[in-house]
Amino acid sequence: MTSTTHASFIIERRYQHAPKRVFAAWSDPQAKRAWFVEGEGWDIRSYEMDFHEGGEEKSSFRFVKGEETFGEETLFSNDTVFNEIIANERIIFTYSMARNGARFSISLASVEFSAEGQGTRLVFTEHAAFFDGADGVHMREAGWQELLLKLGDHLDKQGFGQ
Repeated sequence: MTSTTHASFIIERRYQHAPKRVFAAWSDPQAKRAWFVEGEGWDIRSYEMDFHEGGEEKSSFRFVKGEETFGEETLFSNDTVFNEIIANERIIFTYSMARNGARFSISLASVEFSAEGQGTRLVFTEHAAFFDGADGVHMREAGWQELLLKLGDHLDKQGFGQ
């Protein structure tokens, strides 16, 4: 018998950049690839994004540093569908993750952008179903915490600010 674990988490971040700029880092395929996909220790096999309601974002990758844990040929994939997009305000999407073709989680996530002074308050919310062998809520939240820090670094380095 298989098992399913359900969990939710919320992450809030503040960026010193206008909502339009923060939203652009999520909606532009090159910008999103820079902070969301690329990174030390990852071997990116594919990445594509078609950002519109009903559009998809797909990627496949190996974690090079983790070969001793995952094995040399472990291939992960992430398949996303954008369900609702309100420019500069909200993105709602569903996504599934798989290891060597076996799905291990499905999530509903929202990203909300609101002006706060000269910057942006971002609220990321995820509701997930984790299947046998999944990473689980603690690892997933830690992963998003790291990604949202990378987003801030990307915004600062790319002059996406003010």
